[in-house]
Amino acid sequence: MNLVTVMMLISMAISMVLAIVSFWLPQLSPDYEKLSPYECGFDPLGSARLPFSMRFFLVAILFLLFDLEIALLLPLPWADQLSSPLLTFSWASAILVLLTLGLIYEWTQGGLEWAE
Repeated sequence: MNLVTVMMLISMAISMVLAIVSFWLPQLSPDYEKLSPYECGFDPLGSARLPFSMRFFLVAILFLLFDLEIALLLPLPWADQLSSPLLTFSWASAILVLLTLGLIYEWTQGGLEWAE
């Protein structure tokens, strides 16, 4: 067997073992709290028209933006292997400067404050 086949077999075996253990391991003792419906942290017995703060969504979008920044800059250490690493580093620097300016703008506008 070659290395790829062995790695595939090992990964499939580990996946199967983890899937089987995940079915047998949890305690199956349902009670009222586990069986009650839960949705978005709201009380399901109250009104469905509760006001929801938009600030939560703004912070979530900022988190996704900076998470995307990390994903875009992750291959940067391997950029020195390209034919023009200076161009790659300049584009990465431009992304960082743009996102830093956006963060400063959000900070000065009060977009990162939880209290209104």
